[in-house]
Amino acid sequence: MDNIALSEIKALLDDKVLIYEQPSFISSDPISIPHRFSQKEDIEIAGFLASIIAWGNRKAILKSCNTMMNMLGNEPYNFISSASDAEISQLSKFVYRTFQGEDLPQMVRALRYVYQNGGLEKIFTPIAGETMRTVLIRLYSTLLPHLGQHARKHIANVSKASAGKRLNMFLRWMVRSNERGVDFGLWKNISPSTLMLPLDVHSGNVSRHFGILTRKANDWKAVEEATNILRTFCPSDPVKYDFALFGAGVNGEVEF
Repeated sequence: MDNIALSEIKALLDDKVLIYEQPSFISSDPISIPHRFSQKEDIEIAGFLASIIAWGNRKAILKSCNTMMNMLGNEPYNFISSASDAEISQLSKFVYRTFQGEDLPQMVRALRYVYQNGGLEKIFTPIAGETMRTVLIRLYSTLLPHLGQHARKHIANVSKASAGKRLNMFLRWMVRSNERGVDFGLWKNISPSTLMLPLDVHSGNVSRHFGILTRKANDWKAVEEATNILRTFCPSDPVKYDFALFGAGVNGEVEF
């Protein structure tokens, strides 16, 4: 792409960001689950759990997320902090596609460990200039001892080239400004400039359509390639374009 093409693409995407980054977007998206809560820790935990099952039909995702919150007594932080072993074991009844059996009880126990040791914000915050890839690898390593072979499959391992779509989406929720009423802006110690694109089929296809992405696989190298271009459009907040790329893709709006 030459500079003229890049400037035209940026202008198109900037327009689409304004259209899709709206509170009306929330109700049909998994971000609606943490929006049910006001306490910081509840938002974090509800967001994290919702993000890790956010694949497939969005109506089915939301139904299952609401079931999950109900099973946590609609007080996720309180449940994770104080539930008995028997109460946690009851969570094995939760099933969503391949997320089932002991997966939710193990996730809850893993999150209990995380919050006993500083919480999700601490574990996601880069240390001494770490890249976000390094942060996600550290998260995986921290959770691994608390998760069985099946449950750990639901946490992306970017060291194995995973795009980490759902973890990057969760980070977008927690870090980006809440100025437009969609994301939360809870985590002030992480700069939006460091976030990586939550790359999926929709955002990947639209990115390739515009030449933002040339790599065929939706893997971590593709995330880096697309995010690097988006960072030239908006160095301080490259992932704001997730709204434009995903919205255009999911709505079949490719020919802007």
